[in-house]
Amino acid sequence: MHEVEHVLSTNCECGEGPLWVPDERALYWVDIPACKVWCYHPDSGQHTVFTFEVPVSALGLRETGGFVVATAKGFAFWQPPTTQLQFIANPEADRPVNRFNDGAVDRQGRFWAGTMNNAQPEAPDGALYRLDADLSVHKMAEGFAVYNGGAWSPDGRTMYVTNTLRGEIWAYEFDPSTGALGERRLFVRVPEEEGWPDGHTVDSEGFLWSAHWGGWRVTRYDPTGKVERIIRLPVSQVSCCRFGGADLNVLYITTAWEGMTPEQRQAEPMAGDLFRVHVDVQGLPEPRFKG
Repeated sequence: MHEVEHVLSTNCECGEGPLWVPDERALYWVDIPACKVWCYHPDSGQHTVFTFEVPVSALGLRETGGFVVATAKGFAFWQPPTTQLQFIANPEADRPVNRFNDGAVDRQGRFWAGTMNNAQPEAPDGALYRLDADLSVHKMAEGFAVYNGGAWSPDGRTMYVTNTLRGEIWAYEFDPSTGALGERRLFVRVPEEEGWPDGHTVDSEGFLWSAHWGGWRVTRYDPTGKVERIIRLPVSQVSCCRFGGADLNVLYITTAWEGMTPEQRQAEPMAGDLFRVHVDVQGLPEPRFKG
């Protein structure tokens, strides 16, 4: 239990956003700066790499097939095996230094994604947007110094998001029927020596699993924000984690080497690779975008 397995040497500069696709029994994830999406089939061990003309930063399953994605040029649809994107909307077209970062689909079939200032990541210029099934876009929150995460409690009444460079995970009251955000509270503030909270996911017991960029770990928090367990990784820049496998009891973990010195990369030869851990709890099925 909790033995970390090195799955695939991918050398992603910024591997992010693992997403299990049950129809294919495959895991997809992105390498944002490289404009790539990876696909790995654990049954065969085979993988495929898709290369795009723009950075793709987040993936969501689509009810009609393929994916809804967040990119450096806004929201789009993607239908493999092509690498052509059907662009929908770019709510920050007037802010060229900003780009979309992380995103996820809620259980009512809406796609949520947040932005960051690509030139000055520490600036609180990021915002959270909701893409509805009718393809309308709504700005839902602001003030993010690198937006990450986006996951919901099992009852759908709480939405968790991460303000990475502030070291904070927030919990919003959430109305599933309307997609409205209510009051916000601080769920966790991560100590600086443990890195920055990055991507996260919620399991079937309502516990939050958070990757720590610069922290060499994934932490599982109970619904009150108390640390329940820590999984140590052999690389420092742990970027995101999500459940996969037939029983959703395999935690897939993406990593990165972005910003590392040559000496740091030499010291961490597996930085940017894909890892997994078999755990004693199940994840929740990933919803599909209804648009």
